[in-house]
Amino acid sequence: MSPSVLQDGKIFLGTSVKPEYLDLRLANRHGLITGATGTGKTVTLQVLAEGFSKAGVPVFAADIKGDLSGIAKAGEMKDFIAKRNEAIGLTDYTNQAFPTVFWDVFGRSGHPIRTTVFDMGPLLLSRMLELNEVQEGVLNIAFRVGVDENLPLLDLKDLRALVQNVGDRAKELSTKYGNVATASIGAIQRRLLVLEEQGAEQFFGEPSLDINDFLRVSMDGRGIVNLLSADQLMQKSRLYGTFLLWMLTKLWQTLPEVGDQPKPKLVFFFDEAHLLFDEAPRPLLQRIEQVARLIRSKGVGVYFITQNPLDVPDTVSSQLGNRIQHQLRAFTPKEQRAVKTAAETFRPNPALDTQRAILDLGIGEALVSMLENKGEPSMVQRTLIRPPEGQIGPLTEAERATLMERSPVAGKYDEPIDRESAHEILAKRAAEAKTAEEQQANAGGGIGGWIGKVIFGRGPRGGRSLGEQAIDYASKSIMRRVVNALIRQIMKGGR
Repeated sequence: MSPSVLQDGKIFLGTSVKPEYLDLRLANRHGLITGATGTGKTVTLQVLAEGFSKAGVPVFAADIKGDLSGIAKAGEMKDFIAKRNEAIGLTDYTNQAFPTVFWDVFGRSGHPIRTTVFDMGPLLLSRMLELNEVQEGVLNIAFRVGVDENLPLLDLKDLRALVQNVGDRAKELSTKYGNVATASIGAIQRRLLVLEEQGAEQFFGEPSLDINDFLRVSMDGRGIVNLLSADQLMQKSRLYGTFLLWMLTKLWQTLPEVGDQPKPKLVFFFDEAHLLFDEAPRPLLQRIEQVARLIRSKGVGVYFITQNPLDVPDTVSSQLGNRIQHQLRAFTPKEQRAVKTAAETFRPNPALDTQRAILDLGIGEALVSMLENKGEPSMVQRTLIRPPEGQIGPLTEAERATLMERSPVAGKYDEPIDRESAHEILAKRAAEAKTAEEQQANAGGGIGGWIGKVIFGRGPRGGRSLGEQAIDYASKSIMRRVVNALIRQIMKGGR
């Protein structure tokens, strides 16, 4: 029987000595797609995304170069596609467009994605700001003060205002929360300035993303493909990695437990995954491992895409059961180790020299090992990957704009909302304190009050000093004596 793109709850990937499928029941066990630049990783990602969409599974993917946007438009039958279909025995191939929603942190090539500073949390924000351990501790104190004093942290100006307030009250707060180093306050403010210059202030604020908007299906039952325009975001690599990790964390924290399902609720493709793991501190790695381990129970499958399998730490790599390996090059000792490592991660095939095959693979060809039966990996097979049914290559700007106008979330996130939060509340408190101080100053008027202020200064907490009170009393006593003397003089004159 010839293979079908979607057959018996399985996505057809391509043909080796037999048809190779990804079982939807096991798709939430995560996966890894690796290979050198130009070997076909993006096309493989598109093939998987189309298969999930056909099965009614929503997809999220970062579109690094814009090439994935073609999934929203029907492809064209070309000679190389016809030849590949013939070679793999695919007879039900149909060019078609897939329902797609475009997103963009900067709001240029898609609907804006926002979250609040509080929702991001101090751990991920510290990673984004590249803070050291001491500075991260001060940031944690700021978040705690915000909670204790009911100061909502929505955007970067809120965080700036709160960090400044914590610095101004450092002595007072240190006894309750721990040491607040002035140098750390300055360092955090400088890092926030850098983040603002990178355009990240557009990411923080409201309306914040409703994660359920990633779980939509179209009217015909196909899963929506959510594409994040990441060409600009990639220029800020730390921001990119932290942003996608925040999204995974948000899914993990928001979605209910569902256990094993016939198919995932959502599949998340994490392209250029090495940007997440590069120089990641231990607490962050622990968060990644935790999310990867537990998010499958929420019905979410995560697929990391990267050039080198060594980019992914062993603790995470061990959880990635579905594997597709495109060609690697081995010109350096490090690259040779990568080839050897990649070969060793597959279940051996006696009929295949895996290590040699990794070097010999052609474009659009890959070593494939998918989970099967009760979750054991299949023997690795050299496989011709099937062609996508959508367009290979990017949409035009006009085509993208038209789709955005018809999007199911059009108008929901496009305009920012700026409600009262920490920045406004702290500014109001400062204004009220200044007004109160001026009123107290005016209440101590007159020559006596003025002399008291000059000689003795202000009293504690802006109140009247003892000197002010003493001179005020003395001036009143002198006035009484003068008035009494005048009265006596008048009475004498009357006699």
